[in-house]
Amino acid sequence: MPISLPELPFAPDALAPVISARTLEFHHGKHHRAYVDNANKLIAGTDLDAAAPEDIIQKTAGDTAKTGIFNNVAQAWNHSFYWQGIKPGGGGPPVGSVADRIKAAWGDYAAFVDALKTAGTNQFGSGWVWLVADGDALKIVKTANADTPVAQGLKPLLTIDVWEHAYYLDWQNRRADYLVAFIDKLINWDFVNRRLGA
Repeated sequence: MPISLPELPFAPDALAPVISARTLEFHHGKHHRAYVDNANKLIAGTDLDAAAPEDIIQKTAGDTAKTGIFNNVAQAWNHSFYWQGIKPGGGGPPVGSVADRIKAAWGDYAAFVDALKTAGTNQFGSGWVWLVADGDALKIVKTANADTPVAQGLKPLLTIDVWEHAYYLDWQNRRADYLVAFIDKLINWDFVNRRLGA
């Protein structure tokens, strides 16, 4: 099976109080697991069952006959990517290549943070906010539901999950406060720099 549920790269309580162990129990243990399980059921016995998740996403994007496959594989991939972009004691201004690229794109870190928070707050309904590389340019993009920059030919560098299951147990309807805390305390800039250099 090409789709798997990764172990979290931190202890379940390591992200508290921004993201509690209870939220991770549901988010990783139930939601992410369900996407993985459903994806594997849907691709079993098809020509996609040996393909890499990124390839499955690109092959099924926009194909209404394969919406279920796209949604579940994309959500499994999005979540696996999301866990890598956060860490205990993260957040705050980055260093390294991404810091230079952010300055080039937004002028300074504060303007980047404002753009990221605005995108996350204004994403209507469920979805994701991404920092992506589009060729040499860095951009902030939003995707609804299971959509992903992988389907659009963009290179994801970082994502923030703004589905309610990512924050509601801890923050209720205060998505903006969750975004501020996420940016200030959780972003794994080392991961972003590695992605940028890959």
